[in-house]
Amino acid sequence: MGKTLGVLSGVGHLPVDVVRGAKKAGYRTVAIALVPGTHEDLEKEADVFHAINIGKVGKIFKTLKQEGVDEVTMIGKVTKEILYSGGILVPDWQAIKILMSLPDRHDDTIMNALVAKLEDMGIHVMDQTLFLTDLMPQEGVLSKRQPTPEEWEDMKYGFAMAKKIGGLDIGQTVVVKNKAIMAVEAIEGTDACILRGGKLGKGAIVAKTAKPAQDNRFDMPGVGVKTVESMIESGCAGIVMEAGRTLLVEREKALDLANRHKLVVVAMKDPEA
Repeated sequence: MGKTLGVLSGVGHLPVDVVRGAKKAGYRTVAIALVPGTHEDLEKEADVFHAINIGKVGKIFKTLKQEGVDEVTMIGKVTKEILYSGGILVPDWQAIKILMSLPDRHDDTIMNALVAKLEDMGIHVMDQTLFLTDLMPQEGVLSKRQPTPEEWEDMKYGFAMAKKIGGLDIGQTVVVKNKAIMAVEAIEGTDACILRGGKLGKGAIVAKTAKPAQDNRFDMPGVGVKTVESMIESGCAGIVMEAGRTLLVEREKALDLANRHKLVVVAMKDPEA
């Protein structure tokens, strides 16, 4: 009998991509939607589908065991602001125990605690990228438009700054203009950061990278159609992402939209790697 993969799912297309890749590899898939607004195709594609609020950690763990899940991956957008927005997160006792045991509520602290609990249950937490390697672009200019010399300089500067905030486990995205930081991503997420920064510096550059000590089991950086839409709305000129370590979701749609609005999209290697 084949293995069963649990897909703890947030918003966006990535959970669907994981389910499809896992099924091709022979896995039975059990998708659990953790927040409202997961992709409509997720329920259609997964062998089994559940919707369980992210705060009901005990129920999530029980469901994984009941479904015979051997391995699990956590994929899709779940912004940390739900911890602070009344009514969205209603934690059960298991969630409260985990949160109360933490020294802080940094992303990595929370995720590592969940990983440890799942591993203690005998459920292996899988590398997020295992079925998504085709989504990670290699180094180069991905858009039709080439960056101007000034945009190249902002991309290099922004890339370095994104690495620095990633090292502090604050976020993965910065918006820069003329080598000045317009916005830094925190709990509000990438799109809100882009909207804020782009409006402060018209023609700004977005930079998104993996953390210096990125754990591939969770929170891999992602760029997609929504990212491009936020850039267009706020007047940004382009984006640089880390080559080979960023998931470019719905690539064809995202690049087509960027090209139609003459945005520049670049995948850059980490010069410190």
